[in-house]
Amino acid sequence: MNQKLKRIRQIFAALAIIAAVEGFSSCEKISYPERPVDPNATWHFQADIQPIFNGICINCHNGVQSPDLRSGKSFQALTRGGFVKQPGETSFLYIQITTQSDHIPRTTAAQKLEILYWINQGALNN
Repeated sequence: MNQKLKRIRQIFAALAIIAAVEGFSSCEKISYPERPVDPNATWHFQADIQPIFNGICINCHNGVQSPDLRSGKSFQALTRGGFVKQPGETSFLYIQITTQSDHIPRTTAAQKLEILYWINQGALNN
């Protein structure tokens, strides 16, 4: 009886390993090309920029670390705190997301461009 139980455990372990290997090998990483960013489009703070902050930046910039990028507070924090200025390439916000190593991997190239174009269009609270 003990030998039978040991054999069942071995078979179960083998099946679990086979299932795990099969499961992991069937997963394939699908990468989609980033959508092109139109520099001539009108970029809106609430519809285009705030969702970037909500999805990526809020973990750290939630009122504890400056600027406060929570919804309803972010625009004032950015404009009054001197984080946005013209031209966008010289703006502290843009410099942070493109040159600071801890910010670079968090935003995609498309998101960086959206922020840049929004700043260059006047950084409006629209």
